Amino acid sequence: MNRRIRTALGVALTAALVTTAAPAPATAHDRRPSVSALPDGFQPEGVAAAGRYAWFGSRATGEIYRADLITGAGKQISPATGTPSLGLKVDPRGRLFVAGGTAGDARVIDTRTGAVLARYRFADAPTFVNDVTLTRDAAWFTDSNRPVLYRLPLGRGGKLPPADGFTTLPLTGDFQQIGTGVNLNGIAPTPDGRALIVVQSNTGTLFRVDPATGVTTAVNVPGATFLNGDGLLLLGRTLYVVQNFLNQVAVVDLNRSGTAGVARGVITDPGFDVPTTVAAALGRLYLPNGRFTTPPTPTTPYTVVAVDPR
Repeated sequence: MNRRIRTALGVALTAALVTTAAPAPATAHDRRPSVSALPDGFQPEGVAAAGRYAWFGSRATGEIYRADLITGAGKQISPATGTPSLGLKVDPRGRLFVAGGTAGDARVIDTRTGAVLARYRFADAPTFVNDVTLTRDAAWFTDSNRPVLYRLPLGRGGKLPPADGFTTLPLTGDFQQIGTGVNLNGIAPTPDGRALIVVQSNTGTLFRVDPATGVTTAVNVPGATFLNGDGLLLLGRTLYVVQNFLNQVAVVDLNRSGTAGVARGVITDPGFDVPTTVAAALGRLYLPNGRFTTPPTPTTPYTVVAVDPR
């Protein structure tokens, strides 16, 4: 790949990853599909986007699928692993960070070639490495079965750490692990970039996490609950919280530090069928339908739905 192609890809990836700016609005003559097909039987969970492309992970097989958001065409870029591929994030270097669910791991994939660049084993069962977010100097992962975050430090030029180069951050303060169901789920940075926001699915609570100490405080959003909270997406100071079984996306305006917010309502769509998480691209929000209430078969259809941000 020559320098011009690498530069163009880097620009597209960087533009899609910046969380301090909302996506440009869709045009009046937009012909992009509002609902696009994913492979039958795929069982999607995570999504990441950059430029005109989105990547989807299969919770059933671990396969990674890349789709063109304009044409709808797609292809496999990374084969099945036999373990889940859940939360996804793509960085400006064209690397896809993948949360490994019950495998207790993460891997980093080259989006151009599909090659696995690194693997990290965080924990043994019971574990459920669910989601991931990227900050300036680290990739952070949640574990739905444990009150911890996993941190992959990124060195100069985004250098990946060795296989044992991660740290485990125990959470203290307001957050309390409850039962054996899904606790920690989605994760995003705060608007000022100094802390992290996580959602606890089974209580519907947002928490701010101090990344240096692990101390958590509940985010004050009067009158709002985020039950079934799944993927999170921060655009500027607006936090989108996917509420999977409720078939909606809560919209919250946060203060800069992420300690408090105001609920602005929800986004719904007739095409939602238990959406799991969300990525922004081409002026829209893209949500894969997990269809958790539909028994999966090799021929079960799956889709991704595009909605306008608000």
